Amino acid sequence: MAEVEVERRSGAARLQDAGALADRFVDNIETVVHGKRPEIQLVLAALACGGHVLFEDVPGTAKTVLARAIAQSIEGATPARIQCTPDLQPTDVTGLSVFDQRVRDFEFRPGPIFANVVLVDEVNRAMPKTQSALLEAMAERQVTVDGVTRQLPDPFLLLATENPIEHEGTFPLPEAQLDRFFLKTALGYPGEEEELRIIYDQRDGHPLKHLAPVVTVQEVQRLQDAVADVYVDPLVGRWIVQLVRATREHEHVAIGASVRGSLALERAVRAWALLSGRDYVTPADVEELFLPVLGHRLVFTPSALAEARRLGWTQALADFRRDCLRIAPPPALLDDEPLS
Repeated sequence: MAEVEVERRSGAARLQDAGALADRFVDNIETVVHGKRPEIQLVLAALACGGHVLFEDVPGTAKTVLARAIAQSIEGATPARIQCTPDLQPTDVTGLSVFDQRVRDFEFRPGPIFANVVLVDEVNRAMPKTQSALLEAMAERQVTVDGVTRQLPDPFLLLATENPIEHEGTFPLPEAQLDRFFLKTALGYPGEEEELRIIYDQRDGHPLKHLAPVVTVQEVQRLQDAVADVYVDPLVGRWIVQLVRATREHEHVAIGASVRGSLALERAVRAWALLSGRDYVTPADVEELFLPVLGHRLVFTPSALAEARRLGWTQALADFRRDCLRIAPPPALLDDEPLS
């Protein structure tokens, strides 16, 4: 019993330290990305779970700034940006071996994927062959070039963007690659006051040049470890599975979320609770992250797609979530507190 009590106290201490670390991380990024705290927390939740993020957003909404701010907030972390075009080759991403005349041997020159925070801009403009090169990096945290497998740095966070308006000259991401993204979200335009502040902040240069690191790589790894200490009540855990299964039963869904979706949702809500200053998950966390984690993993029927174009995707997805919550209603937890 004494050992259990010591372990419980050490777990509580890890959660408390991780919560303070997360607040420091978010506060630092907010100095350059204004008015987007929930979105920043969502991206950091993906980082804490070792996942990757897909942004479907218009240009000019601070996605590049966010990626650089995350990297600059981690001491020793490196950022990279890959601008996707139809002529981008897989080796432009992973790197390639070049013959060195001095040593009369091939030398590997790493590509931009060998960074801690990688922004892949307009990922759907890259050819499927290049998109598949990203797949191994996202799923396995490694790349294989000329038969040699090389590990990517840790931590590794990939942020990919899609333009929701322009579709000419694009290659839609296959379902298998969409399923590799931990979550999908958008930053959107800032509010009026935040946009005015951005203008003032950039009169004398970009504030990114003054952004200093506030966490170390080791602290990020501790944040990732602390996610496992967040409590998920068995009722909530079962409800997560029921919600994912509800996506497979919905009449407007051709292919529902896979088991990977269940795993991602369970991990995501634990990270979200931690970043929200709690050591337990509530049903509200699950409802909040349902669409960001599962929405891009679904294949809708043609009739549902037609209806979504009429209503707009935001409304259509909100209606879909409501239907799934009706199929699998949340458990009755008193005041959203964890059960003992």
